Amino acid sequence: MSWKRTNMQLLKVRTAAIATAAALAASQLMLQAKPPNILWLSIEDTGQQVEPYDAFARTPNIARLAREGVTFLRAYSHSPVCAPTRSGIITGMYPTAIGTHHMRSRMVPPPYVRAFPQYLRELGYYTTNNSKTDYNFPVPVTAWDDSSRDAHWKNRPDPDQPFFSVFNFGSSHEGSVRRQNAARAKDRGAAIHDASRLPLPPYYPDTPKVREAWASYYDVVTITDGTIGEMLLELEDAGLADETLVVFWGDHGAGLARAKRWIYDSGLKVPLIMRWPGKIEPGARRADLVQFLDLAPTMISVAGGEPPPHLHGRVILGDNQGPEPEYLYHGRDRMDERYDMIRGVRNHRYLYVRNFESHLPWVQFMRTPSQGPVYQELERLKRAGGLGPLAAPFMRDSKPFEELYDVVADPHQVFNLAADRRYAETLRTLRGELRNWMLRMDDKGLLPEPELYRRMFANENSAATEAPLASTSRESDGSMWVSLEAQTEGASLAYRIVGSESHTKMTNEPWLL
Repeated sequence: MSWKRTNMQLLKVRTAAIATAAALAASQLMLQAKPPNILWLSIEDTGQQVEPYDAFARTPNIARLAREGVTFLRAYSHSPVCAPTRSGIITGMYPTAIGTHHMRSRMVPPPYVRAFPQYLRELGYYTTNNSKTDYNFPVPVTAWDDSSRDAHWKNRPDPDQPFFSVFNFGSSHEGSVRRQNAARAKDRGAAIHDASRLPLPPYYPDTPKVREAWASYYDVVTITDGTIGEMLLELEDAGLADETLVVFWGDHGAGLARAKRWIYDSGLKVPLIMRWPGKIEPGARRADLVQFLDLAPTMISVAGGEPPPHLHGRVILGDNQGPEPEYLYHGRDRMDERYDMIRGVRNHRYLYVRNFESHLPWVQFMRTPSQGPVYQELERLKRAGGLGPLAAPFMRDSKPFEELYDVVADPHQVFNLAADRRYAETLRTLRGELRNWMLRMDDKGLLPEPELYRRMFANENSAATEAPLASTSRESDGSMWVSLEAQTEGASLAYRIVGSESHTKMTNEPWLL
């Protein structure tokens, strides 16, 4: 169906003509070049601490993928935490523009917004997700043929049908870092990396507890790399490696203090590697600015479709690549139970951060991250007065209104240049650019969350899609027309053809578009 807003969508199925129509469609597809299969491998809470980005990482399967494909050196998330990140990935739009920017909210995006796998289904793809969604809105039944723990490209009914298959690995999540940290403390044989040899970021205090936590993070990434190797082997054993675009990405920075949940490179700079035999030169490296919002239009494009113009990213692969943007933008809002609105804009050289609630401390107590060993160590040293000059600012009781960093000279963003007169012009330019972007996006972060809910759910039924109107008519030859009319603006129509005797067992079948 069209991406545009419509007041009504009409679907007519003539049962007598189904077999003929299917045969004609299959013949047409055979005349066209077969689109690639697409396999996504998503790793949680992982920044660029993987090969080939990091010489201290031990990720041989990811390293092999990079040798056989392209590594994007300047890839960024639009958000430093999972749910807003995934909301933007699945829609191809900034969460701050569609109201899905708070962590674990249950919003209703505007009517024209689609989960982009629906576009791939319309192009003939079998789409599966195994199994994390976390989109900040209910998963549309039109997005996936299967979204479950059992979802797999192997389950497609036609082995010649192209697939888009997503696998999400939680074994590198911040909770796994804590478990690996405990395992290392209990049994030294559980350690994969030597904590004494890994270089620490300068914003961390150099203590044994911090070093062990940092090594535990590297450990769980190595463990997850083994699962990625298994997924790649499955593809090779099926003889599909040469006709599949493989996309590997980490959803945001490390699940440790001052990384996940923060608008610095430690929270936003992500690994992104793609392999597409015959289309991508092996061992390639790209230094252009790319972002997660580019994934949706890129996948639609390589699948043979036309990305809808309302998407916020660009095509970064194939014959229809868009121009590199001058700026990328970032947002951070409520995390778990704590509010803190932060926005950012970057170009190749500078990162500008605007703290809209600068009266709040950087580190507010939150139940989940407060269990992390690095947060606990930072708090202990703060009370003891033992934090060094680069670690201490993160633990202050308030934040500067503005931050400006030279990301080339200061890759860890520890030297704030906002008050330096030599950078006044750069500060003004980026400040204005961020303001203009927020106005263009109609940034929903400027609305209190309860008010945002009130507008989206103006009455009790607004969260639900109205049931379509159905009618039938018979022709003189005995064939039947079934007409379905959507009653909700922007709704997609999906249906099943179910025999009365098999109704129960068919209810788990995918919805057809």
